[in-house]
Amino acid sequence: MTDQPPDTRRRRGIYLLPNLITTLALFFGFYAVVSAQSGLYETAAIAIFVAMVMDGLDGRVARLTNTQSDFGVQYDSIADMVSFGVAPAMVVYLWALNDLGALGDLADKLGWLGAFVYTACAGLRLARFNTQVGVADKRYFQGLPSPAAAAAIAGMVWAGDRLEFGGWPAGLPALVITTLAGILMVSNVRYDSFKEIDFRYRVPFVVIVLGVLGVALMSVHPPTVLFGLALAYMVSGPVLTVVRRRRRRRKRRHAG
Repeated sequence: MTDQPPDTRRRRGIYLLPNLITTLALFFGFYAVVSAQSGLYETAAIAIFVAMVMDGLDGRVARLTNTQSDFGVQYDSIADMVSFGVAPAMVVYLWALNDLGALGDLADKLGWLGAFVYTACAGLRLARFNTQVGVADKRYFQGLPSPAAAAAIAGMVWAGDRLEFGGWPAGLPALVITTLAGILMVSNVRYDSFKEIDFRYRVPFVVIVLGVLGVALMSVHPPTVLFGLALAYMVSGPVLTVVRRRRRRRKRRHAG
């Protein structure tokens, strides 16, 4: 017998609903790779975004239905590795990084190395996250979250394919963004988690206006808007880190 209260112990066993949603996330990650191999890059990018939606639902469903388990935690991590680690790297490689071979052997190696760096960093990011559950500050993520990194890659592929921009010219910026996303995932840069936002409270009218404008802008060219939002979030971490450090230095100067 254990001294831990029954309601705080994580249940053993497999629950159907949350793990079914996790399986859907895994399926769409796998489907993204299959679609990219067939040259359907837009479909592949959309599949990654659908996997993100499924990934956001499984944990919430588990908490709402009180069906959390150790199995679900581990299964979710494995599904994330496929959907947000392997799938984005394979999709961007088949879309543009593979074409860097036209610039020479060195560029060809840099293409697949960039995809591998992203995949390896996603694995390291997920492993570190699992070891910090219940310890880390819930207001922030340490390093770029893997779904956000995947969104930047998928948004870039989707927008590039829709704008008919590909081949080795697209491979150069794709290599930079892919490698940077990988490095940021394993960095100590803090990112806002937005978990403290409570939608039950009233908000200023301007927030509603901005929401309407965002929806209207999204309808004009969804892939470009999604890519822009994901890229902005990816860059926000380093930018806010620099801003916070400057504020601390100013406080120290004034205090001294």
